[in-house]
Amino acid sequence: MKKKSLNQSAPWWMWACRIFVGLLFIFSGLVKINDPLGFSYKLQEYFAVFHILFLNGWALAIAIILCSLEITLGFALLIGVRPVKVAWGLLLLIIFFAFLTFYSAFFNVVQTCGCFGDAIVLTPWQSFSKDLFLLLLIIIIFANRKAITPVFVPKIGDRFLLGAAVVSVCMGLYTYNFLPVMDFLAYKVGDNIPDEMKTPPGAQPDQYELTYQLENKKTGEHKQMTSTEYSNSNIWKDNNWKTVGDPARKLVKTGFKPKIEDLIINDAQGNNYTNELLDNPYYNLIIVAVNLNETDEDAINSLNAIAINLKQNFNTRTILLTSNPPQSAEAFAKEHKLMFELFYADEVPLKEMVRANPGVLLMKDGTVINKWHYHTMPDIDELTKKYFQH
Repeated sequence: MKKKSLNQSAPWWMWACRIFVGLLFIFSGLVKINDPLGFSYKLQEYFAVFHILFLNGWALAIAIILCSLEITLGFALLIGVRPVKVAWGLLLLIIFFAFLTFYSAFFNVVQTCGCFGDAIVLTPWQSFSKDLFLLLLIIIIFANRKAITPVFVPKIGDRFLLGAAVVSVCMGLYTYNFLPVMDFLAYKVGDNIPDEMKTPPGAQPDQYELTYQLENKKTGEHKQMTSTEYSNSNIWKDNNWKTVGDPARKLVKTGFKPKIEDLIINDAQGNNYTNELLDNPYYNLIIVAVNLNETDEDAINSLNAIAINLKQNFNTRTILLTSNPPQSAEAFAKEHKLMFELFYADEVPLKEMVRANPGVLLMKDGTVINKWHYHTMPDIDELTKKYFQH
C-alpha cells in the first residue's frame, strides 16, 4: 500500500475541523494555564461533588497536566503529528469534559465549569452545548483520523510536539510561582474595589417567578400555576380555590451582578471593617494569606519586616487578611511576632484577590496600585523609592 504523501491535500472540511478544534483546545488550555491555581480551585469543587477529596492535594498538578494536555493535543492536531493517538486523546478528553459539564448542569452542582478560566465565564448548560458541538467535530476527526496529513516529517513533528508539551508545563509552573500573566479577576491592578462592589442606579435586579399550589375546596382538585397564569386566569376571584403552602420561587432571569459581591472584612469580634479598610486614602498593604496553616512562613516573616519598616518610617497601615478562625490566627501572629493588624474574610474572595499564599496588594483610596506573589515581592528600598518617596 502506498504511503500518503505529505503534499497530498485533505478535504477542506477536514482541515476546517482540524484548525477549529486545534485552536480552540490551545486557547482553552492557555487561558487556564495562565492561572493554574484558579483552575485547581475549580477541580476541587468537582472533587467535592464526586466525594474524591483525597485528590485535593494533587489538584494543582492535575490542573497543570490537563491544561498542558489540551495545548499539546490541539497543537498536535494542527501539525498532524501522530494523528491516530491524538484523535483518541481528543475523543477521550472531550467525552470526559462533556460528562462533567452535563453533570454540573443537570444536577446544578458547579455553577461555572471553568472551561475558559475566568476569561470567559460560561454557565454549565452553555459549557455542555459547547462540548457537544466539539464532540461532533472530534467524531468527524476521529472517523477520518488516518486521513490526517502531517505538516512536517514525523521526526520534526515529534520534536515540535515535545517542545509544546515542555513549554506548556513551564508556563503553568511560571504562572503559579509568579502570578497570572493576564489577570481576569475583579481585583486586578487598577481596579477600584468599592466601585466593583456597587450596583449602579437603575440596574436590573434578578427576576423570579412564583409557582402556586391550588386546591379546590369542593372537589379536592389540585392545580399548579405560575404567578402570571394565576393573575391572568382570575382564579383568585373564585372562592372555591385556595392556595396551599408557600409559593415556590424560581429564578427566571439573572439581573446585574457586581463583580465583587461577597467581600466582607471583619475583626475578631465580628465587627465589619470593610468600608474603613477599603476607603483608606493613604497607601496601605494588604497581606492575603487564605490559609495560615499552608502559607509560606519565610515569606510571612519577610513581609513582617517590610511592614515594621513602613510603619516606622511612613506610618503605613498593614493588615493581614485570612480565613482562619481568630483563635488560630492570633496564635500564629504571636508565634511569628507579626506586626500586622488581623482581619478576617471568607476564603472565596481571598482566593480571588491574589493567587498566592501569601500574596500582597498595595492599595490607595480603594484602588489596587500593585499586587505581588510572595516570590516577586520587592524589597523595602524598591518599595520606598517607587511609592513612598513622593
